[in-house]
Amino acid sequence: MIYVVIAFLWVSICLYLIMGGADFGVGIIELFSRKSYRERTKSIMLKSIAPIWEANHMWLIIAIVILFVGFPTIYATVSTYLHIPLALMLVGIIARGTAFTFRSYDAVQDDWQKLYTQIFYYSSLLTPFFLGVIGAATISRSINPDAKDFLSLYIFSWLTWFGVCVGLFTAALCAYLAAIFSLHQARFSDSLPIMIRKTGQTAFYVVITGLLVFVSAYYSDIPLLSWIFSKALGIVAITLATVSLLFTNDAIKTHKFILARFLAGFQIVMILVAATYQHNPDVILFANGTSLSLFDESAAPNTIEMLGWALLLGSIFILPFLFYLIISFERQSKTNQ
Repeated sequence: MIYVVIAFLWVSICLYLIMGGADFGVGIIELFSRKSYRERTKSIMLKSIAPIWEANHMWLIIAIVILFVGFPTIYATVSTYLHIPLALMLVGIIARGTAFTFRSYDAVQDDWQKLYTQIFYYSSLLTPFFLGVIGAATISRSINPDAKDFLSLYIFSWLTWFGVCVGLFTAALCAYLAAIFSLHQARFSDSLPIMIRKTGQTAFYVVITGLLVFVSAYYSDIPLLSWIFSKALGIVAITLATVSLLFTNDAIKTHKFILARFLAGFQIVMILVAATYQHNPDVILFANGTSLSLFDESAAPNTIEMLGWALLLGSIFILPFLFYLIISFERQSKTNQ
C-alpha cells in the first residue's frame, strides 16, 4: 500500500502544478500584458480557468495531508527548515484568492479595485516562485541540520541562486500553461492571435529560465546534469518533453487546442520525472550527506494501509465529479459562443 500512497502524492503534486499552475499563470500573463489589450486578455484567461478555479488547491491539500499522515518526519522537516517560504507561499494563495474575489464581485466599484488587482498580479507571480524555491531546497542539499545560527538554518536553507532560478522557472511554466489553456477559450474570438503570441513568448521564457536552472546548478555544485542524463529514463523524459513541445506548436498551428493542453501537461510530468527520478525515493537531501526517504520515514504500516484505502475510495467520489465540473463548464462555454 505504500506504493499507492506515494503514487497519490506524486500525482497530486503533478496535478497541482498543471491545474494550479495554469491558474497562477493567469495573473502572471495579465500582469505582463500591454494595457491596450489587457481587458481582452483578462476575459479570455478567466474563462479558461473557470472549471478548475475552485478545485485546483484540492491537489495541494491532498499532498499536504499525505505528508502529514503518511510521512510525518518529512512533513516536520519541510515545515521547520522551510517555514518562511512555505508561509509566504500560503499567504500568496490566500491573498490571491481574496483579491480576485473582491476585484470581481465587490459591490462598490472604486479605487480599491486597483489595489485588489495589484495584489492579484503579484501574488500570482510570487506564489509559484516560492513553490519552486521550496522544491529546489529539498534536492539541492542547502538544508543543513547541523547549522547553529538562524540564517544558516532558516534563510540560506532555501535562499540560493539555484532556488531563485527554479522559482523563476516554475513561474514561467505557470504562465506557459495558462497561455496554452486559454487558446481553446479564445478559438472563436479576435483575441486568438494575441493568445497564440503569448504562448510563444511564455515558451521562450520557459527555455531561458530552464537554462538558468542548469547554469545555477553547475555553479552551485548540484549534479543536475548527472541526475537527468546519467540514466536512460532521464534522457527519455527530456527527449519526450522536447518532442512534445514540437507537437504542441503543430497542434496550435492546426487549432487543435485540446490536444495542446494535454501535451503541455505531459511536458510538466516529464520535467518532474527527469528532475526527481535519480534520487527517488529520497525527497530531502541534506548538506551533511544524509537524506530522508519516503520508504524509511513512512508512518506505521496500519496508518499507511488506512491512508491508502482512504485515497483510493476518495478518488472514486472526487474524480468523476471533477471531470463533470470541467465538462459542464465546457458545455456552458459552447452555449455562450
